[in-house]
Amino acid sequence: MAPDMGMAVETERGLVYGPSGKQLDVYRPAEASRPAPTVLLWHGIGPDERDVLEPLARTAAAYGLMVLVPDWRSDAADGGRAHLLESLAFARKEAGGLGGDGESFVLAGWSAGAGAALGVALRPESVEGWRPRAVVGVAGRYDLPARTTGAAPLAGLAAGRDPGVPVHLVHGSRDTVLDAGYSRDLAEALRAAGRTLTLQEPETDHAGVIMTAYDPAADRCVPTTAEHAVRAGRVVAGVLAEAGGGGGAA
Repeated sequence: MAPDMGMAVETERGLVYGPSGKQLDVYRPAEASRPAPTVLLWHGIGPDERDVLEPLARTAAAYGLMVLVPDWRSDAADGGRAHLLESLAFARKEAGGLGGDGESFVLAGWSAGAGAALGVALRPESVEGWRPRAVVGVAGRYDLPARTTGAAPLAGLAAGRDPGVPVHLVHGSRDTVLDAGYSRDLAEALRAAGRTLTLQEPETDHAGVIMTAYDPAADRCVPTTAEHAVRAGRVVAGVLAEAGGGGGAA
């Protein structure tokens, strides 16, 4: 599936997604003739940082996807589990009315959001037996408990659990926050179990893989036009598009 980067994008901001009162933003093609392939995209441990993912979400929407980006707080008493699962329930219920596909969509995340996404696929009983169309993990770590389930994805794989869907991994080769070895270890475990996966390692860092740069003064990632980050973000957007369209190589 060749993504179309020329689509105009429209944004709907600040939708309240659940009892917690947390908000999400929607990025979608401005003129879609059919329900757009949908992605629920989770940010990392920075509290309520949905804005950090705007550059990537906007780029992915220009590829023809509808992307939902919710806030969540890793410093909540439950580590963010309720927020994450509330946003997933909202996506399942409301994506169709927003112009996307609520029945079968991609679950994706960056950093801590990546492990959270894979955790759902490995333990579908945590969400009424539901599984996404595919999982996309961006710059994640998978040997720690997933924020959605409390169980480490690598431990689940070692115990014989099956994600049941394709898993696509992207990790910056220059990542000094979470080494790319974490994604390589997961890819090796998936491969050993005979699962469908892809792994790409664009030449960028932890922030660059989502088209941002870390700003120490603000203590958060901010948009950047650096070539390595733009190129890496397009790689991730392309992977999201392939996952949403059912493409991608095993």
